[in-house]
Amino acid sequence: MGKRVVLAYSGGLDTSVAVKWLGEEKGMEVIALAADVGQGGDFDEIRRRALVAGAVEAVVVDCKEEYARDFVVPALKANAKYEGKYPLVSSLSRPIIAKHLVAAAREHGAEAIAHGCTGKGNDQVRFEVSTRALAPDLDIVAPVREWGLTREQSIEYAARFDIPVTVTKASPYSIDQNLWGRTIECGILEDPWEQPPEEVYELTTPTATEATELTIGFVQGVPVSIDGKELPLHELIERVTTVVGSYGWGRIDMVENRRVGIKSREIYECPGSLALLMAHADLEDLTLERDLAHEKARLEPRYAELVYDGLWFSPLKQALDAFVAESQRFVTGEVRLRCEVPGRCIVAGRRSEVGLYDYGLATYEAADKFRHQDAEGFVRLWGLGIETWANRQVRKGETR
Repeated sequence: MGKRVVLAYSGGLDTSVAVKWLGEEKGMEVIALAADVGQGGDFDEIRRRALVAGAVEAVVVDCKEEYARDFVVPALKANAKYEGKYPLVSSLSRPIIAKHLVAAAREHGAEAIAHGCTGKGNDQVRFEVSTRALAPDLDIVAPVREWGLTREQSIEYAARFDIPVTVTKASPYSIDQNLWGRTIECGILEDPWEQPPEEVYELTTPTATEATELTIGFVQGVPVSIDGKELPLHELIERVTTVVGSYGWGRIDMVENRRVGIKSREIYECPGSLALLMAHADLEDLTLERDLAHEKARLEPRYAELVYDGLWFSPLKQALDAFVAESQRFVTGEVRLRCEVPGRCIVAGRRSEVGLYDYGLATYEAADKFRHQDAEGFVRLWGLGIETWANRQVRKGETR
C-alpha cells in the first residue's frame, strides 16, 4: 500500500488531474475530500468524478452551517475586506477546508494532505499555513507546483486519461464559489484592460424590474432575520445574495496584491456579502461609541490582511477576534436595505433600541435639549493648546 494523502478536492480541472497524477507519478493512495461551503453543485457527481479519476475514497463534508457560524461571522463582525474591496471569499473557506482535511487525515491514517494550488497563488499559503498550525506533523504535497503543466496541458492530460472535467479550451475560466461569493479567473480576464464578458457572471445577472427593500435584523453583530423572519445564517446569506444579485449589484473588478508579491486582476461577485457588510457597518455607526468605532476601523484592514495571508489560526488573529467580539455587545438592531434598478443597493434606514443617536441632542427643533451654553468653554479648552502655540511661536516667528 502506498502513502496515503487527503486531497482538497473541488471537482475542477487541477484537483481532478491531481488525483490521477498523485497515483501515477507518486504512487499515492488518494482520499478526495470535497467540502460543501455553499458553492452549490451536484456532490454525488463530484464524488463520482473523484473516484473515476482514481481516488480510493471520496468524502463529502457538509460545512455550510459551520462555515457561516465560525468563519463568516467573525469576518463580518470585523467588516473584513482586503484592500478595502474584497470580502475574502476564498480566503475564508480555506481554513475550514484545512480543518476538515486534517480531521480526514487522522480518520483515514493519511500521512499527508494535498491541494491543487499553483505556485503563485494565495491559496497554497492558506492551505499550508493552516495545516501546519493544526497538524505540523503532516506532510504537504502540492502537485501543481511539481508537474509544470500549463492550463491547456492539464486539459489535454485530463482528456488522455478520460478524467471528467467541465473546463475546456473554449471556456477556460477558473471558478471558486461559496456562501460568501464567487471568484472568476483566467482566460481573457488576465488582461486588466479587457472588460469582463457578461458570460462570466452568475450571481449578479440583472433580472429585477421593480425596487424592493430588505430589513436585516442583527443581534450582537450577527444577522439573524430578514423582514422579521428568523433564518439559519447560511440560508439568510443565500437569500440576500439572491435578492441583491438580481439587481446586478455586487460585482468587483480589481487589480489585487497577492501575498506572493505579484499583482493579479480579479473578478468577484459578492452581492450578499457586500450587502451584509454594508448593513453591519451602518448599524455600528449607530451603536458604537466614538473611540471604539475609530479604533475598530483602524484594526479592520489588518484583520482582513491576516485572513487574506492565510493566518486564520494565529495568535494575532485570535487576539483581534477577542477585541471584535467585545465591540459587538451592543450591535443589535435593524438595517433597511433598498435595491433599485439599475444596479443599486443602499442603506435606507437603521434603528436600534441601544443606539447612541439621541434625537433630543441632535435636533435643531424645539425638542433640542443640548446645553449650548456649555459649548463656549468646551471649545475654548479644546483649542487652548493651538491658541498658545499661535501666540508664543507663530507670532514670534513672524516678527523675526
